Amino acid sequence: MSIARSGVVVAVLALAACGSDPVVAPTTEPVASPASMSRPSELSLKDVDACSLLTDTQLDQLKVNSKPRKTAEGCSFDADLTKPYYSYGVTPVSADLEAWISGDRRKSSMTIEPANVDGFPALRNYRASADPSDCETLVGVAKGQTLVVQAFPVSGGFGQQQLCDMSQQAAEFALRTLKARP
Repeated sequence: MSIARSGVVVAVLALAACGSDPVVAPTTEPVASPASMSRPSELSLKDVDACSLLTDTQLDQLKVNSKPRKTAEGCSFDADLTKPYYSYGVTPVSADLEAWISGDRRKSSMTIEPANVDGFPALRNYRASADPSDCETLVGVAKGQTLVVQAFPVSGGFGQQQLCDMSQQAAEFALRTLKARP
């Protein structure tokens, strides 16, 4: 084991001993193929209005105070009443999760981590940097369909883990709404 790697292990163990959640460094290891991940059901995004995927109660919990704005691809939800300001983007995409791992949506500058959103296969997708710009939670809701939920700061003051947690919470809410559709 290299000195640098053993230092990271010691730091993670020290944080764990203190009762803190360790910060996990992005991995360059291959991400598990979503094809091997099963989902509990198929939830179609066809004809879904992205602006309707977060309810008023959910928007209150996310501290979103502005009216949802339709974008070219989906919907934007802003929290701009008090600093720090941030926004969520919700976008239905016609592509499998595999597209972000090894397909046409893969970007070598992005870090991809496997995730799980309420039993559905998911990925966290972000550019690792000292000044994080966003985090996307990608949820494979059906064959060839991915729900993309992005959290990004409008003002500074956010860590990468915080943005990813925010994105995942909003994705869980949107998935809950999608599952409740007739």
